[in-house]
Amino acid sequence: MAYTREEMTSLLEGFTADYEKLEHEMQKGVVGQTEAIRTVLAALILGGHVLVEGLPGTGKTHLGTTLAEILTMQMSRIQCTPDLMPTDIIGTYVIMETAQGRRAFEFQKGPLFANLVLVDQINRTTPRTQAAMLEAMEQDAITVSTEVFSLPRPFTLLATQNPLEQEGTYPLPEAQVDRFLFQTRTLMPTLEEMSLILQRSTGSQVPVLRRVVDSARVLKMREIVRNVTLPENLATMVVGWMQLSQPTTAKAPSLVKEYLRYGLGPRGVQAMVLGAKFFAAVAGRKDVQKEDLLQAAYPAMRHRLFLNFNGVAEGISKETIIDTIVKS
Repeated sequence: MAYTREEMTSLLEGFTADYEKLEHEMQKGVVGQTEAIRTVLAALILGGHVLVEGLPGTGKTHLGTTLAEILTMQMSRIQCTPDLMPTDIIGTYVIMETAQGRRAFEFQKGPLFANLVLVDQINRTTPRTQAAMLEAMEQDAITVSTEVFSLPRPFTLLATQNPLEQEGTYPLPEAQVDRFLFQTRTLMPTLEEMSLILQRSTGSQVPVLRRVVDSARVLKMREIVRNVTLPENLATMVVGWMQLSQPTTAKAPSLVKEYLRYGLGPRGVQAMVLGAKFFAAVAGRKDVQKEDLLQAAYPAMRHRLFLNFNGVAEGISKETIIDTIVKS
């Protein structure tokens, strides 16, 4: 649904108020991690999926469970292990007996049928099970045999992975990584944040979280974000960033040509624009500004830049390459 600019003014006021409530409740449960909180909330509202990477104990899982606590939605959790099978997450047909004694096959839904799905340690399950998530992430539906089952709306998959202990893991295929709208990181806490974490986690007073929005409100907020306008000059700029990220283009920076195997694709540009519209809406603006694109660039590009052998061997930071692209 399209709105006039006058209608957008009042709608953005309500959007900003609801977002501030969401962020406030998240900060009550999660100490620090400002970027991760905003990225996860952006993915939820935009209808995308988010990959959260961080060292052990930095609050990756806690981020997802806290989000579930402040939403009036159905949440499920999948703990990935090497023996996890596709039917364990999708569901399967079972034989059910009626009161009259008749038997029939009935589909029992798996944990993917929820509004918010927390997939813990996604790189610890096999490619076969990872692939079972592809259709759900892309089509918001699951095909079992000859039947197609729609997933609840909204549907957001929040996956976590640990950059350490790569033995026994199954790296995500590039096609699946690209289906995540954003990638964010959980960082080690500062001294002040660690002190606050200790007070909350070892004391007698536990923060009480309240539920802020429901499914209908999230879908309405998504509609508002999509009505934020992207100026033509900024659309040209973000397409230019895509070209600069490709090592085969003539205008690509030397850092890109030397260390990247593949750069940003169409999904990455779409993610960046949606993220920019989200940050503009959070600020109460009807039009995207350059600062919104810069804020969305890192979570949208971070997992879509693939290092070549030299980049991996020399430990080049993707943030450094993104800096070079957006400043070119």
